Parts: sequence; C-alpha cells; structure tokens
Amino acid sequence: MSDTGLEAQPSSLDSSVAEFVQENESYYSKQFAKIQGTTGFAFSWNWAAALLGPIWGAWRGAWGFFWTFLVLELFALVQIGRGLWGELGADQIARYEKMLANIAKREQQAKDLIAAGDTVDAEAKLKIASNLKRVAAEAKEKADLAANEAVSILITGLVIFAVIKLLEGFLANRTYEKQYLNWRANPSVQSGVNKISVWFGVILLIAIWPLTLFRFTVSDPDGKLSALTGGFIGGKIPITEFPVNREYFAVLAKKGDAGFDWLAINFNHVFKGITAGIRAVLDGLEIVLIETPWPVVMIVIVVMALRLAGPRVAIFTAASLAYLAFMGLWKISMITVALIGAGAALCVIIGIPLGIWFGKSKRAYSFAEPVLDFMQTMPAFVYLIPIIAFFGTGKPPGVLATLIFAMPPVIRLTALGMRGVPETTKEAAVAFGCSKWQLLTNVELPLAMPSIMTGINQTILMSLSMVVIASLIGAEGLGALILEALQYAAKGQGLLGGLAILLCAMVIDRIAQGMYRRKVGEA
Repeated sequence: MSDTGLEAQPSSLDSSVAEFVQENESYYSKQFAKIQGTTGFAFSWNWAAALLGPIWGAWRGAWGFFWTFLVLELFALVQIGRGLWGELGADQIARYEKMLANIAKREQQAKDLIAAGDTVDAEAKLKIASNLKRVAAEAKEKADLAANEAVSILITGLVIFAVIKLLEGFLANRTYEKQYLNWRANPSVQSGVNKISVWFGVILLIAIWPLTLFRFTVSDPDGKLSALTGGFIGGKIPITEFPVNREYFAVLAKKGDAGFDWLAINFNHVFKGITAGIRAVLDGLEIVLIETPWPVVMIVIVVMALRLAGPRVAIFTAASLAYLAFMGLWKISMITVALIGAGAALCVIIGIPLGIWFGKSKRAYSFAEPVLDFMQTMPAFVYLIPIIAFFGTGKPPGVLATLIFAMPPVIRLTALGMRGVPETTKEAAVAFGCSKWQLLTNVELPLAMPSIMTGINQTILMSLSMVVIASLIGAEGLGALILEALQYAAKGQGLLGGLAILLCAMVIDRIAQGMYRRKVGEA
C-alpha cells in the first residue's frame, strides 16, 4: 500500500477514514490499519455485519456485499424453511392418495362384475388394482423418505447459515476497506452511512425473501396465497408463473399480420425487383459453376488459388474440390458456393462502404449501432418470417436472409479499422497535399485492411452458418442435404455433407485471405 502513502502518514489515514466512515471512526481506523499493515491474512471481525448481514452492506453502501449475502442467506433460509415447515413428499402423498381412490374404484368394479357373473373382466380389474397397489406402495415409501429428510435438511440449512454469518463477519471490514480505497481514488463512491440506502435495502429484502421462501418451502404456494389474500396474490397475480394475457398477444399478433400483408401488397413490385436481381446473379453463377464441365471449373479455381494465394492454398483447393467431385456432391456444392458467394459478395459490397461511413461519422454510427445489434442478436430463424412474407421461398430469399445475418461483422470491423488509423498519420498525409479520396484509398484503407479482412472472414463464416437455415425456405444445396440428414437421422450423410460445407467455406476464405497476405508481402 506504499503507493497510497497511507502507512507513512497514520494521522492522514485516521482523518480520511473518519471522513469516510462518519460513524465509529476509531474502530474502522484500527481495522483498516491492521488490514493494510498485514502482508498475509489479517483477522478482522465485524459484529454489526455478522448480525445484520446484507442490511449492513446497504447501510454502508457496500452493494456488492449486500447482493452477495442477500442471495446466500436466502439460500440457507430456504433450506431451514424446508426442514421446519416444508411439506416434503407432499406430491408423493397426493399421488398415493389418488392411487388409493383409483384402487378402490377398480375393486368396486370387480365386485360388480363378479356379482354379474363376469369373472374374466373382474380378474382383469383386480389385476390392475394389484399393480396400482404396488405403485402406490412405492409412492408411499418415497413420501416417507422425503419426510424423514426434513431433519437433515434443517441441520444443513443451519450449518450453511452459520457459515454465511462467519463469512459476513470476516469479510465485511476487508470489503469496506476496498471501498475506502476506491473512495480515496474517486470521491463519488458512497461514503458514510445513508438511511435512504438502509430503507432501500430493507424494501428489497422484503420484496425478495418472503415470496421466494413461500415459493420453495410450501406446496401449492399460489393456492395458499390466494386463500390468504382473497384471491389477489396467487390468484389474479400468481407467483409461480407470470400472468400472461393471451388476449393482448392475439391482438398484437393480428396487427403484425395485417402490417406484413399491407407491406407485401403495396410494395410487391419492389420485392419482386429485388428477387429478380438476386435470381439473375445466382443464375449466372450457377451457369458458370454447374453447366461448365466440372474439370474445367476445378482447373480454373485451382489456378486462381495458385495465382492469388500461393501453392499451399492451391493444393488445399485441389484436394477439397476433388473430395466434392468424387463424393458426388459437385452440383449441390456449387449451388452452395453460389449462395455463399452471392451472399458474402453483397455483404462486402454494401458493408464496407457503410463501415467506412460509420468509421468517419460517430453520429451515423450511434444511429446504426442499435440496428447492427438487432441484426446480430435476433435468432436466425426469426429472419425467415419477414423474408417469406415479402420474398416468398427459394434461393433469393435465402441470400437475403444471409445478407441480414452476415453483414454486421464486416460493417463493425471496417468501422473499427477506420477509427484505428492514427490521427497523426492522416494529418501528415493532408499536410503533404492528399485529397480526401487519396487519403481514403492510399492511407486509411491500407492501414484499416487487417481489420477489414477479419470482417470479411467473419462474414464468410456467418454466411456458411446460414446455409442450413436457408434450406428451410427452399434454398437448395448442401443445406438441404444436412436438413434431410437431420430429418431421417442419417448420421453418415450429415457428417459428409457438413464436411463439404466446411471445405467450400475454407476454400473461399483461404483464397481471399491468401490474396491479401500475398499483396502485403509483395508490398
């Protein structure tokens, strides 16, 4: 603690501690000095914290202490409550009683059948009753065992509660000493005692503990609370589940349907135009990749990999394409490559300019960031709902779903790379007469390129992850093969198809990354 100067100036320590704690200054000055003057573990006990527990934390503004021990004490009290008044085995007792009623019913039916002379059906009823007796006996045995566990659960809860109280007493002064040091560095940290904080802590404790204890220690808590509160808590407001109002849900769902229908009808020509454009791109790619003889396509791709990324990537590309060809997966793999390629290309074409804009304009990025968060965090399956509503099913909607899901990484990482360009470098370039376009193309983009290439890599991988999901709306390719394997539990087919998807994505990524690395190496 030599960096704070506390040990060198004990009088300063006493005065600052007095200013910080405001009450019981001499005690805390002595305890803080002991903690700071001991290299290893310093024994320091706080009776107030041990007795009051989380309330002491609220009183002193140690909210980490408050929440930690509020939860720990609640856990111990739940065990104590289960041991004292918890109706252990109540569910088994209810099952046992229900079975007894069923057994009596079967036996009465058997008696009636015997009286009517139907001994065969009577024996069947008696056999069912005999089986139910055996199951009822097992339920009764389980109920008795659960009831006998009450003492052990109570003892366990008491032991845990005692240990928690010891921890509160031992850790309170250490926690408060850390808060004191934080206050020395940042005076905005709460100091002294605050009655409002105490009342806030008490309100939180009252709001959390009783209902939780009631929920975990009493059987049928909603029924009992409803009886105690005249049907309000536990009835109108149950505590075991949230009172969902399906009527509001249904109304909002209908409005959502109407909104989608309105957009689909009034902007049908726009959606059809987008679909037609993407379909034209996909058809062109598929003609090149599928209609052309596969050895020709393979040779062109391998030579491209050799020229752009080097011999290692070319060898890997040749091995991957050979696997696709000789496994009979060439056609559907090329469909997948067309989907991934179209989706990733659109992401890059749209995403990099947006990323450059957001990297240069903080205001624009502040508006775009919630949209990007929404695009990344919304489950992928949810994208399919508006996609189907506006664009129907097939390959173009699959590309659009990929576009929404996979674009955020390239936008974010491009913006990050642009913001990472040193201001001094840009100022020097402007001083030497660079125009804005020259500054962008010759200075900012080259320096941001590592981050941009990472974004492209992430976009390709996320496009790959959408292949299987897009197959649910009619996008063909390897995704449909995986979907079929899932439906029929065809494990071998699924693994081979998954490996094919992996190889397609790795080939695209290795060529793109290798091209960039080679350019950097030549530079």
